[in-house]
Amino acid sequence: MTDGQADGLEHLRAAVAACRICRDAPARGPDDQLPHEPRPVAVISSGARILIAGQAPGLRVHESGLPFNDASGDRLRQWLGVTREQFYDPNLFAIVPMGFCFPGYDAHGSDLPPRRECAPRWRREVIDAMPQIELVLAIGQYAQSWHLGDRRAQTMTETVRNWRAYLGSNIGPPVLALPHPSWRNTGWLKKNPWFSADVLPVLQDRVSNLLS
Repeated sequence: MTDGQADGLEHLRAAVAACRICRDAPARGPDDQLPHEPRPVAVISSGARILIAGQAPGLRVHESGLPFNDASGDRLRQWLGVTREQFYDPNLFAIVPMGFCFPGYDAHGSDLPPRRECAPRWRREVIDAMPQIELVLAIGQYAQSWHLGDRRAQTMTETVRNWRAYLGSNIGPPVLALPHPSWRNTGWLKKNPWFSADVLPVLQDRVSNLLS
């Protein structure tokens, strides 16, 4: 990477960190303003070969500023077969969610979807700034929709089940579709044992090869 490229990436990181569009210019109008101070959380890397494309930070991540710093992150690291130290090494993993800020809770206490402002403003620019990425881990339906486009199946389960087609595609870097590692998906994992039996070994093998 040249000095100019490094400066450009640093400028991009600073611009993302300073972003307040979900508070200052909400897509659905002023009544849909983010109700708390935004805290964009993303790891934009010049060296990582693996991109973790998640949904949006939860409350614990919002408070700490560290992506996947929760029980979901513990499960994800188990799926990947990596240590916490490896996971947070920006030379190994880029971590760029669809929404950079904690979106708040719905009436049932669940995290709201990623904010509508974030991906249209930032995602293409951020992805283009990391041409070295060789594997995208698309976690959840929002990341799968963006990274797979029309190739995504109608449901998240069908998309994850179709993982071989996306890994074998020659359209951009290979994409491996994953369910969200949230505890809320524990029931899904029990109903779909093929995920642990078939997908996780391939995931861990790919990750191991790209980290070596």
